[in-house]
Amino acid sequence: MGKINRTVSVVVVGGGQAGLSASYYLCKSGIDHVVLERSKRFHSWKNDRWDSFCLVTPNWQCRLPNWPYNGNDPDGYMNKNELIDYLEGFAKSFNAPLLEGIKVTEVSRSSAGKFQVETSDYSWTASQVILATGSYDVQKKPSFSDNLSPRISQIGSKHYKSPADIPEGMCLVVGTGQSGVQMMEDLWLAGRQVSLSVGSAPRSPRLYRGKDSTDWLYEIGEYSKSIDQQPDPKTTEAKTNHYLSGRDGGHEIDLRKFAQSGLALYGTVSKIEGEKIYFSPDLEANLDLADKSYLRICELIDDYIEKNSIDAPAKPTFKKLWRPEKEVALIDAKEKNITSVIWCTGFTPDYSWLKIDCLDERGRPIHKRGVSNQEGLFFLGLNWLHTWGSGRFLSVADDAEYVVSKIAQKTEHAVV
Repeated sequence: MGKINRTVSVVVVGGGQAGLSASYYLCKSGIDHVVLERSKRFHSWKNDRWDSFCLVTPNWQCRLPNWPYNGNDPDGYMNKNELIDYLEGFAKSFNAPLLEGIKVTEVSRSSAGKFQVETSDYSWTASQVILATGSYDVQKKPSFSDNLSPRISQIGSKHYKSPADIPEGMCLVVGTGQSGVQMMEDLWLAGRQVSLSVGSAPRSPRLYRGKDSTDWLYEIGEYSKSIDQQPDPKTTEAKTNHYLSGRDGGHEIDLRKFAQSGLALYGTVSKIEGEKIYFSPDLEANLDLADKSYLRICELIDDYIEKNSIDAPAKPTFKKLWRPEKEVALIDAKEKNITSVIWCTGFTPDYSWLKIDCLDERGRPIHKRGVSNQEGLFFLGLNWLHTWGSGRFLSVADDAEYVVSKIAQKTEHAVV
């Protein structure tokens, strides 16, 4: 017997904050729809974050539809459990037609022009589809990771929970995006042996001239600039997030300071042969790149303060606290007592189930503020979908409202 086929105006694929934000506005517009979530709502926040996880942006930036942060610490940084409570509160604030445990296996367009959505349960026919599956489906890991000695435990960043789960001995963290530096710090603060392979990720100040740097950037208008206003939209879209921390009230992370205190830093991992781990000679260059992005943000804030005659604390003096005496090309993992590796080398979306011509040569969606090149198909929750805040709690609601307004214009009986 074939699958039961159901018909609905809109299918939303993904039950995270982006998909449920879309559902909020679809409900408000009176548009019949269904939200399909392969796991449970907010699954990745609950299951793919480490125990000491905190937001790196202030709580006031949490602005889901009709559900702004209303706690007593707007300038703080919610921890994992607090964030889950916030998200669950939003989900319970309206009656989303959410179906959990439903895996979408294919999205295609029928000869009649409708969308056909195949799932692990029913088949769905829809006039319009919103894909809100995000950018973090598949963990990226270099192919040579398979060459690592079987003696050494290796995991991806989404599987790291706490220092207690890591074998005794030295842990090599590979990658310096937000996850990499925070996991390194988590191990460091727990008194564990840890070393770090430094990539080209940028870093940001935390408190600068009397305010959180994100407060300044919001006030300056950086977060409202669209991707089209960036010098190179394609490069911007693929940029790694700046690293800093919201832990223990929030602080910046200067890897040079950690090195001063004894943390072993290496360049990018370039090759692995059993116990031999090779590095590119780019440690100093990568530290300099991180500082360059840090100083660019500082200069942006300094210029704004000066142009607007703002009374703010004096500009601090920037110092490079440490630099490598030489680039390390090779280490013997056994000699260094390396017993584990955490790969913090990023993620990529998985659109293998999407059978519609809407991706570019890089495998990224072709769209304009979430409106794809295919009539009736939309995207939400992507980094830089429209602005810096699109893939974050700050602006996902704005994007969802915009996309649903486009859907409402083409839907009978919708409340526009």
